[in-house]
Amino acid sequence: MVKGLRALFSSGGKDSFYALMKVSKVDLALILSYEFPRPSPHLVNMGKSVETHLKAGVPVLVKHLRKGREKEETVELLKRLGVSEIVAGDVYVEDHLKYMEGVARDACATLIEPLWGEDPEELLYKEFESGLRVLVIGCKKGLKRWLGVEVDRDGVVELAESCRAMGVDPLGERGEYHTLVINSPLHEEEVRYRKVSAESHGDYYVLRVA
Repeated sequence: MVKGLRALFSSGGKDSFYALMKVSKVDLALILSYEFPRPSPHLVNMGKSVETHLKAGVPVLVKHLRKGREKEETVELLKRLGVSEIVAGDVYVEDHLKYMEGVARDACATLIEPLWGEDPEELLYKEFESGLRVLVIGCKKGLKRWLGVEVDRDGVVELAESCRAMGVDPLGERGEYHTLVINSPLHEEEVRYRKVSAESHGDYYVLRVA
């Protein structure tokens, strides 16, 4: 029997990249484009989201999913590609896990969640101790001072303290902030960027880079 592909569900952010580092190797990364009530920092910066995977030696496939058919079209894509293993970076949000379990079941694939059940703050420190360097590309109003800031192992303590002061998860698992990985032990070279603009969408801020 021919072994199928191992696919990483990824945004280009720190959690999915750390999940990649934990499993060592995938055949490709899938970036799935949804319709959000407000612009997604990752989709606004799609070019850089793709670039960070390529510079880490991971092929990328981008797929736009139609509203109301997201799960169905995701399953169809996985079957077409012959994906037998799905890697994702969920940590503690049960709804996310249940959704991914359903996708994997319908696609006849095995779900691998290497970060699931970790303590969020401990995991945050592990991610940066591993050598990740990220750019904050989206955040809630209370974390606005972090927008456009690079974070590595030297800045993680201050980021965690800011999140605690705001009363939110330091890992940002519920979207309190979003990151773009600009360097890691997997990268052949770092992602270079130029800040274009900062936009406000209600109480959320998004950074555009080029």
